[in-house]
Amino acid sequence: MVPQRFPPVVFFLLMTNFAMFVVGPALGLERLFAQYLPLYALGSPWFQVWQPVSYAFLHADAYHLGFNMFALWMFGRTIEQVWGSQRFAWFYLVCIVGAAAVQLAVAYFSADIYSRTIGASGGVFGILLAFGMTFPNQRIMLLFPPIPMKAKYFVIGYGALELYLGLTRVNSSIAHFAHLGGMVFGLMLILYWRATRQIRR
Repeated sequence: MVPQRFPPVVFFLLMTNFAMFVVGPALGLERLFAQYLPLYALGSPWFQVWQPVSYAFLHADAYHLGFNMFALWMFGRTIEQVWGSQRFAWFYLVCIVGAAAVQLAVAYFSADIYSRTIGASGGVFGILLAFGMTFPNQRIMLLFPPIPMKAKYFVIGYGALELYLGLTRVNSSIAHFAHLGGMVFGLMLILYWRATRQIRR
């Protein structure tokens, strides 16, 4: 199956993320839409109930945006075409909210009260997991190093790397546990759909 170049949900996510990146700084949207630790921000303008969703439409810089949007387009368009737009949209929503929940829990237990999370990576990692589970033997070409690898091994390896980086805090400015949260919640939803025969193995 050849995926559509821009299926509707992927197209909406791409356009919304790019638009937020362009107009967000001028309008000061990060303070309102980024995800903050509720125990620090509750009762102040820094915390709003929509932040576990809105944070996924903000990005720190062009590299952050470009990497996430390229992965969303590369893997998401295939999954959306296989599952349908409605199921894909629900899956993405569950992944970004799950990623936010995991990151907030990690910030709370590590006493990082000034925690702030932005970026679509939680949803993207969930989509990556979905691609690996749907097309486990599909070969994808890595960028660094430029070698082909089956999708299932790529997903397992990337997940293991994120866990290692999260535990060792090699780069604490990257929300590694949010990435893992997106994968975990995506996995649970896929397993539920398979158990109830809503999607095929």
